[in-house]
Amino acid sequence: MSLPFSVLDLAPVMSGATSGDALRNTLDLARRTEALGFHRYWLAEHHTMPGIASSATSVLIGQVAAATSRMRVGSGGVMLPNHAPMVVAEQFGTLEALFPGRIDLGLGRAPGTDQATARALRRSPEALSVDDFPEQVIELRSYFAEDSTVTPAAGNEPPVWLLGSSGYSARLAGLLGLPFAFAHHFSAENTLPALALYRDSFRPGMLDAPYSMIGVSVTAAESDERARELAAPQALAFLRLRQGRPGKLPTPEETAAHPYTPLERQMIDSRLADQVMGGPDTVRSQMDALIEKTGVDEVMVTTQVFDHADRIRSYEILAGLYGLKAEEAPATGA
Repeated sequence: MSLPFSVLDLAPVMSGATSGDALRNTLDLARRTEALGFHRYWLAEHHTMPGIASSATSVLIGQVAAATSRMRVGSGGVMLPNHAPMVVAEQFGTLEALFPGRIDLGLGRAPGTDQATARALRRSPEALSVDDFPEQVIELRSYFAEDSTVTPAAGNEPPVWLLGSSGYSARLAGLLGLPFAFAHHFSAENTLPALALYRDSFRPGMLDAPYSMIGVSVTAAESDERARELAAPQALAFLRLRQGRPGKLPTPEETAAHPYTPLERQMIDSRLADQVMGGPDTVRSQMDALIEKTGVDEVMVTTQVFDHADRIRSYEILAGLYGLKAEEAPATGA
């Protein structure tokens, strides 16, 4: 299969480490995955999360773009209800002007945080509704027009993507003729319905034909057993998040010592069931099946393991399985 593979990074902060460590790991991973042939590198916006250091998404995108030379770099995504559309246009117009043809602007409609933090970001309770998301997208794109007075956004529109974990953004992306990225790693049960809705509702706009991508959680290792061990800390981190106790990515020792209840085991098993995880043969088989089932044009991989070297190795294994090469993944286009 020759479809592009890309990277989604949340700049995970490990137990015992700092945000600075996480951000330096992001820059290293970006350089390494570019050399492996991954097509684009996206950063996700989350706030007040001790285990995620990518909250200042546009700032980090600029650093990653400066540290690399070929791959596309963008947001996966900017949560538009948190921000004034004009400010986002100025930020991404600046990025596109500095790194022409290499920037993506992925937009989400959820706040990506709690309501108190969302109010602190926007400072206006009446501006917090996600119901006006379509109008916000249209307003944002208007600032990139050639005759816009918003500098440097004017004439510097990067490709705009809509992101989602349900059918709402899928349908909107189709109606606006935009590329669509679905969070399969977050909402696997909605993947096929959302992709079908996107394709059925598509009308030519920025694109002449639909272009879809899914985000997939992948843990690749030398064996199935080793992959399960590596995936365990992020499963525990997810469990704590669901319980209202977000924290840094736990160590393998902390993960093994956790006194799991039967319900917690069930939640973790459900979480891991939707991931691509295992040794090379297992990963290839699971990924091929997922690509065939969804019919997507691109796969975006997120890998959350405790040790940075294991994280790099997971991407190396995936790149080797699919014969990725840097020169075969141009930075331009959707």
